[in-house]
Amino acid sequence: MQSGRIRFDRFELDVEDRRLLRDGAPLDLNSRYLDALALLVRENGRLVSKDRFLDDVWRGVPVTDEALTQCIRTLRRHLDDDAANPRFIETVPKHGYRFIAPIDDVAVAADKVDNGFWAEAGALAGAGTVGGGIAGLLGGLIYGFAAASQPIAGTGAISIMLVLLCLCILVALMGGAGVSCGIVVARRYAGPTWYAIVAGGALGGMAIGGLVKLLGVDAFNLLLGQSLGDITGGPEGAILGASVGLGVWLAFRQARPSLRRESILAGILGAVAGVAAIASGGRLMAGSLALLGENFPDSRLQLFSASGFGPIGALLTGALEGGLFAACLVGAMVVARKSIDRRG
Repeated sequence: MQSGRIRFDRFELDVEDRRLLRDGAPLDLNSRYLDALALLVRENGRLVSKDRFLDDVWRGVPVTDEALTQCIRTLRRHLDDDAANPRFIETVPKHGYRFIAPIDDVAVAADKVDNGFWAEAGALAGAGTVGGGIAGLLGGLIYGFAAASQPIAGTGAISIMLVLLCLCILVALMGGAGVSCGIVVARRYAGPTWYAIVAGGALGGMAIGGLVKLLGVDAFNLLLGQSLGDITGGPEGAILGASVGLGVWLAFRQARPSLRRESILAGILGAVAGVAAIASGGRLMAGSLALLGENFPDSRLQLFSASGFGPIGALLTGALEGGLFAACLVGAMVVARKSIDRRG
């Protein structure tokens, strides 16, 4: 139906306007329970398991059996249904529930529920992108102040700060977008399991890391006729993306995630990932700037070279970058998730 309304018995489920009506009068039903009813109606005549409810309605948030039982009990109360002699929702003991009433159409309901998921996915991906930008801002300020403090003639301190700030924000924004999009796509098509979300974050980070490396190397070859060398790329992006994915999975397992706790935990995971990336021979932003300093000896980037802070400094900057990136991404996605749950 073009209107997006599904009729059964005396009831009308308007998925687009998110209302349940009885004889034309709206019933007071919260958003989560409305999604559960839409799922049952969409799968009319087919069994809907508890796992399916968790994936499509609670979207991976761990809930008890009692929460699902309460949801079904509330739906039955609004539908004037009887569990012992059901007309709408049938219980399949130890397996799930089935909607058994005749309906006019179910295709529109499927579209609307799916659109609802993608609206949430867009909010989470957007939050992750913003979180990446915040991490880039903080890292850019740290590196910008450090480089501007070097007593080297030439480019002014303000200019070098702005250049490094913009560069760090741009790279972190791209990284945040890639990792967060990888996570939400993985949740949609592979489910909210830890390995799916970790893999999604890793693949998103690897794709963006490879793109950044390709564009950076090609840009310098084209403009200056000089190669940057082995700057940060796909492997480093995959390691950081996996740490963010694990942080998101741990945060979203909580019914009420704490912004501070989840951000700190994600920061620790990201710091470990950053150290692992450096220890395995990779480079993050500081290492890439060090290559620039080696290729351009008169630049203000000598601070980042091997003579500037050495192997220990490289590991510390790796921990700093990884920790900032993971903490800001997971923190921003937790804020978005809490906002979505409040609306729902």
